[in-house]
Amino acid sequence: MWMTAKKFPTVIKADGSREQFNPTKLENSLARSHASPGVIAEVLKHVLVEIEENMTTAQIYKHAYFLLHKTERPAAKRYSLRRAVMELGPTGFPFEKYIAEIFKERGFETLTDQIVKGGCVEHEVDVVAWNDSKLIMAEAKFHNGLGVKSDLKVALYVKARFDDLQEKTFLYGKQRLVDEAWLITNTKFTSMAIQYGMCKGLTMIGWNFPGKGNLQDMIEDGELHPITCLTSISKKEMGDLVSRGVVLCTQLRGNADIMREIGFSPIQVKDVLEEVNQL
Repeated sequence: MWMTAKKFPTVIKADGSREQFNPTKLENSLARSHASPGVIAEVLKHVLVEIEENMTTAQIYKHAYFLLHKTERPAAKRYSLRRAVMELGPTGFPFEKYIAEIFKERGFETLTDQIVKGGCVEHEVDVVAWNDSKLIMAEAKFHNGLGVKSDLKVALYVKARFDDLQEKTFLYGKQRLVDEAWLITNTKFTSMAIQYGMCKGLTMIGWNFPGKGNLQDMIEDGELHPITCLTSISKKEMGDLVSRGVVLCTQLRGNADIMREIGFSPIQVKDVLEEVNQL
């Protein structure tokens, strides 16, 4: 049983705000990574000993990740998923293409970076996804810092574009109207953005919003972990794979040839595939 909240020190979050440390949040994150109960207990025990006033959540993450990586590497990879998605940016792989892969896994056809004409002006749409019953146009908002949130201005902008696009029909699969506008981010939304989006019927997908069907759910349910989760591949090798259109761990299954073309040794190929299968 946890000690009372007032006994926990204040920690500094990624956005610079401060709050009292809540061990339940850490426990839930560890459980979501499928760490075993024993390891979760060990990590929590370690963090509670090490935690100090004004420690950052990034430092707490490093402590937890270090212990997970020593004891349960598959859990460590899942625990670091949010940062792995963020690391796609430095590889030069656009976030919108990663989102397109998620839609494809869900049975949609997709195109990225589309210029489409609305009722008044042209718009650049990051991702267009369609199937027999639905046409979705999505804005993919990538942030390279955990503390950066998509705010009300972004939600207003996407809704205004959607209103303009609803005045036209588009030939994606068949001539049709846009059914849904999505705003997708790899971080979080401000409370005002969420309030507005819910009021206006805007589909908003963030790292942990909504409670079910958020970006983390979509990635884990579809087994769409980015290759930046892998520890058996160097940054240069990741860049080489990305330049060949490989961004998902699942794309490496049954595709050892592309690794050999880059210069992976037989042992490296084996290690990578074992790590992919662990996920």
